Amino acid sequence: MLVALWIVNALLALAFVATGLLKLVRSKAQLKEMGLGWTDDYSPAVIRTIGVAELIGAAGLILPLATGIAVILAPIAAVCLAVLMVGAIPAHRRHGESFAPPLVLLVLAIASAVLGFLVAL
Repeated sequence: MLVALWIVNALLALAFVATGLLKLVRSKAQLKEMGLGWTDDYSPAVIRTIGVAELIGAAGLILPLATGIAVILAPIAAVCLAVLMVGAIPAHRRHGESFAPPLVLLVLAIASAVLGFLVAL
């Protein structure tokens, strides 16, 4: 079960590092040009905050397991990322964008949380 948790968490962390960095590095206008119309609804500060939350969540998936310190934080990070994706789905739908990516990340985050709680307890 620990191997499955590492695989799921590594995939999730990669996805959230990529999207988090994208939100931090690119401007709101650049994100909109890339097809992220949901950025119209939010200020640049909120978009950057979402990016920071994604990066912290990615770190929370990996660091506790890698260090063996406070392992319970990994599934808690997964739950927090799942909540973030629950908010992302309607934000994407409002603008006619595909909600499949946040839905897949939501399912993976839930799987990570369940596996993480089973391993941690």
